[in-house]
Amino acid sequence: MFEQQFINFMEKFDSVPFTIKTQDHTYQIGKGEPTFSVFFHKVPSMSDLLTSTSIALGEAYMNGDIEIEGDLYNALNMFLGQLGKFSTDSKKLKRLIFPSLSKKTQKEEVSSHYDLGNDFYKLWLDDTLSYSCGYFAKDSDTLYDAQCNKVDRILEKLYLKEGMTLCDIGCGWGFLLIEAAKKYHIHGVGITLSQEQKKKFEERIHEEHLENLLEVHLLDYRDLPKSKRKFDRIVSVGMLEHVGRGNYEEFMSCVKSVLKPGGLFLLHYISALQEHPGDAWIKKYIFPGGVIPSLREIIQIAGDMRFYTIDVESLRRHYNKTLLEWNKNFQAHRAEVVEMFDEKFARMWELYLCACAATFQNGIIDLSQILFTNDVNNDLPMTRWY
Repeated sequence: MFEQQFINFMEKFDSVPFTIKTQDHTYQIGKGEPTFSVFFHKVPSMSDLLTSTSIALGEAYMNGDIEIEGDLYNALNMFLGQLGKFSTDSKKLKRLIFPSLSKKTQKEEVSSHYDLGNDFYKLWLDDTLSYSCGYFAKDSDTLYDAQCNKVDRILEKLYLKEGMTLCDIGCGWGFLLIEAAKKYHIHGVGITLSQEQKKKFEERIHEEHLENLLEVHLLDYRDLPKSKRKFDRIVSVGMLEHVGRGNYEEFMSCVKSVLKPGGLFLLHYISALQEHPGDAWIKKYIFPGGVIPSLREIIQIAGDMRFYTIDVESLRRHYNKTLLEWNKNFQAHRAEVVEMFDEKFARMWELYLCACAATFQNGIIDLSQILFTNDVNNDLPMTRWY
């Protein structure tokens, strides 16, 4: 009876045929030749599935109650194209889906992800330690090539000149600012909420002998205006997703207040077609408080604040490939991850990487790179200069 209720629930995910196997039975979902099989050692409860299909299935995979027969990414790529059929009880999950937007809460959320340890991230990121979408200019590009391409492309879009000041909001481990300082001789300031990132960035500044050009601070973007500093250029890569809907206006206002007249601001972030509060499993286990803004809401807010949009570019397929490369590296070092944490963590992380790759592949999410200016800037080139 209980198992049949579960199968009845799963039958709505019939866009792509697949097989469900339990201890005693095999069921086919959808018509045609099955594209993958899922073995359930333990069937999730209907209550859990209805509260959050994402959490119920995600936890089942993390706990080893689900085994995918075949490639995890391929299975997720087939299945996650039907995310609209997932159940989410927003009332029961209110605190998870709509957390506080306070500085204290957001610092804790950022730390929970980015302070897992630099040794962990070194295992599966490339040597640049770039934890954002790469740019694969050629099919033969490695992950390292793609991350260097991405940074070069951003710096070219910012139209940098020697002596300019550049602020990186959510600077990560600092590769972008290091490249900007070395290639353009700018003065850069990076801000982050991660102790581990700040520590590593400071080490890199020292190694590259860039102390006279770069600095990094543990600082919330909302405190930038208090610094009374002004910048010729501002960049933010993969940080807006942590700001939270309700704070986008404040974020853009803070940028506006520290950007010099005629300055350029490049915003690189995961975007969505529509406004959505976010996936419950991702919020519980990977990015607490994370929300993906739509392209239209950011463009509208920017316009209301008299930011002029110079350029918009989608890098969605580049992020799909970036995530697959990360997962390839992760699998190569999986045993080390298990030793650092445990098997449950390793299954959680591979599910995260493969699920995100699948959602980019399916167009559920995108990567938008937008170039703004706070003036008409009629002296800039009339065509793309990069």
